[in-house]
Amino acid sequence: MIKVKLRLKELRNEKELTQQQLADILKIRRNTYGRYETGERVVPIEILWALADYYKESIDYLVGRID
Repeated sequence: MIKVKLRLKELRNEKELTQQQLADILKIRRNTYGRYETGERVVPIEILWALADYYKESIDYLVGRID
């Protein structure tokens, strides 16, 4: 879980996006996305798929299985 939240924040910052902008892209609420970054909520697989597509990364990378 720790890797996921760090990767999400790192990738979002690299794209210079706010949490609100990314939440809009994902069609979710900003506070929901914020909870993914803080580790308060588990990221659903559908959101991981969308993030992997958006960032052009693998889900394995997003969840910290590979670097």
